[in-house]
Amino acid sequence: MSAVHIPILEWQQLNALERSAALERPLAEESVHLRESVSRIIAAVRAEGDTALARLTLELDGASPESPEVSADEFKRALTVLTPTQHAALERAIANVRRFHEAQRTSSLTVETSPGVRCERFEVPIESVGLYVPAGTAPLPSTAVMLAVPAQIAGCPTRIVCTPPRRDGSADPAVLVAARLCGIERVFKIGGAQAVAAMAFGTQTVPKVDKIFGPGNAWVTAAKDLVASLAGGAARDLPAGPSEVLVIADEDARADFVAADLLAQAEHSIDAQVLLVTTSHGLARATQLEIAQQCRRLSRRSIIEAALRSARIIRVEDLEAAFAVSNAYAPEHLIISVANARSWLARVRNAGSVFLGNWTPEPLGDYCSGTNHVLPTGGHARALSGLALADFSKRITVQELTTAGLQDLGPVAETLAHLETLDAHANAVAVRLKSLAADPRQ
Repeated sequence: MSAVHIPILEWQQLNALERSAALERPLAEESVHLRESVSRIIAAVRAEGDTALARLTLELDGASPESPEVSADEFKRALTVLTPTQHAALERAIANVRRFHEAQRTSSLTVETSPGVRCERFEVPIESVGLYVPAGTAPLPSTAVMLAVPAQIAGCPTRIVCTPPRRDGSADPAVLVAARLCGIERVFKIGGAQAVAAMAFGTQTVPKVDKIFGPGNAWVTAAKDLVASLAGGAARDLPAGPSEVLVIADEDARADFVAADLLAQAEHSIDAQVLLVTTSHGLARATQLEIAQQCRRLSRRSIIEAALRSARIIRVEDLEAAFAVSNAYAPEHLIISVANARSWLARVRNAGSVFLGNWTPEPLGDYCSGTNHVLPTGGHARALSGLALADFSKRITVQELTTAGLQDLGPVAETLAHLETLDAHANAVAVRLKSLAADPRQ
């Protein structure tokens, strides 16, 4: 049996403070100490380049690769490690992710906002992107797929991957195969904050990039924040920290399915969080039992049990209350295991990705359904979306006025400029209007 007993909380009986506590995430690593350590790592990489990377890789990852960059021979060896079935699974997943992200392409936009005033918008790919693929407690070739596919579709000219080395100094073969299948030519065996620093500022070996993508632990997240705030650093994608799932279930849900979904998310890391919100007393108790039984069979049981110490089962009076709880929590993953699940989709306001019905397990989204699994965590789903094709490009706007358009709209700009006491703004319009008044044939 699992050593962890997940409490069942009666939502209607909790006061405001107790409800807030029920939805709290596990405490993150002490931020001041963490940021100071990450800042030192970034400074070292900026000052020493590859020398600092080698030292930090040995110190923090216990590895000493001959070169930080994966060689052609290592790529070839990786191809021989995976079985035909594993190759086929990666190819199938990539095809689905590609299909969903290609559908996100948008066309250029042109609007005449006033007579003679033409406004446009077009997209250009980000010139260079760095893709971080974690490999802490488990290698994540699926993350390589989720990052590299949209980067390739967007047409980013420079696309590199950083991933932590294994103890023997090699990169995980599945990550390498996934990266190569997605068009990645350069992979570096560097992890943690030092990888983020290397991509943000460049070293003798690692090229500098304009934007860094990918989930990671607290060190990676802090490093992405810091380099984005430093002059000459790199932009970052979205906050994607410890994984989390919230399941909404009614009496029609299956306890064995619900338990399996909760356990799947809990095995990510000890600071992952799983919540069940249900209208059914019976399902709550049955899920407790199923978690204990299924956990015994899982290889990452110690990680799961540590994560389950922050788990909650919340019993609510009805599904309206369940969705209110979910929207307050704003989960990374939301599983809706209720009768007529699609009819409740309109109630979802805050979630990274939604899984509808009893036959849609969350790992399908992690791997191969086609949606992106890089999602906002920590409640950031209240304001942010998961990774999409648009994140790998920039939208540039254009405006063009005819002389008639300027004569019509220019006085409006002049008035607003004077309203803000910005005379030079007004003057930039006035000199043109004066010129047209003197010679309308221009």
